[in-house]
Amino acid sequence: MTIIASLLRAADLPDSPTARLDAELLLAAALGKPRSFLHTWPERIVPSEAALTFADYLLRRRNGEPVAYILGQQGFWKLDLEVAPHTLIPRPDTELLVEAALELLPATPAKVLDLGTGSGAIALALASERPAWQVTAVDRVPEAVALAERNRQRLNLNNATVLNSHWFSALEGQRFALIISNPPYIAAADPHLVEGDVRFEPASALVAGPDGLDDLRLIVAQAPDHLEAGGWLMLEHGYDQAEAVRDLLLTRGFEEVHSRTDLGGHQRISLGRLPC
Repeated sequence: MTIIASLLRAADLPDSPTARLDAELLLAAALGKPRSFLHTWPERIVPSEAALTFADYLLRRRNGEPVAYILGQQGFWKLDLEVAPHTLIPRPDTELLVEAALELLPATPAKVLDLGTGSGAIALALASERPAWQVTAVDRVPEAVALAERNRQRLNLNNATVLNSHWFSALEGQRFALIISNPPYIAAADPHLVEGDVRFEPASALVAGPDGLDDLRLIVAQAPDHLEAGGWLMLEHGYDQAEAVRDLLLTRGFEEVHSRTDLGGHQRISLGRLPC
């Protein structure tokens, strides 16, 4: 018979800052219990079926598969989202986009667009915080659209709509008070693409040309045709791309262009306002 505490001690995941957390999340999922259960009842016996499931999870994690893909879920903002390998795993850094958007516009009726929504994380976080907003989320990958729609329905967010669209392709004639996006922004030759969890994420959601700016250029170029007068464009980008993105925004005629820093002190989002 194996108890919870001994299983966790023997987990033997690769040494990393999240190794213990990863093991706890996987064991809690195998048991069908919250993580708090592990700490409250460390001497509880683990049923053999749960122990086998945990062993399978550990093997997958040792092979590098992200915990979010193993469990099929990831927390973002205040939401629990279904995730899958055809979308990026929502990351805490992207919550900066949500915070900035909530500061930027009042809680009164407004039309907001999330480009490249993936699991729907940004759009659904905004819709959950601003019931008066009408949030449109688009993605070009049909599987991502279906996933975001499942998340929307499960969260009962009727002020959000999920559409299949390659950036603005299905949005002709529509204009928004805010366009927000976490697009691909990694350079094709970046060595990080073959390291860590990123190896398991879809390259189409990560890579954007030789310098990582291809999709950012396209969005900045086309966004004015879909913004209301005085509307904002807000973009996540790499830690070293802020100056380049600000230059794109200024060249396209945006005003009040600036960048904001994440908790690590890196400029990770840039935004600008269309002239009134």
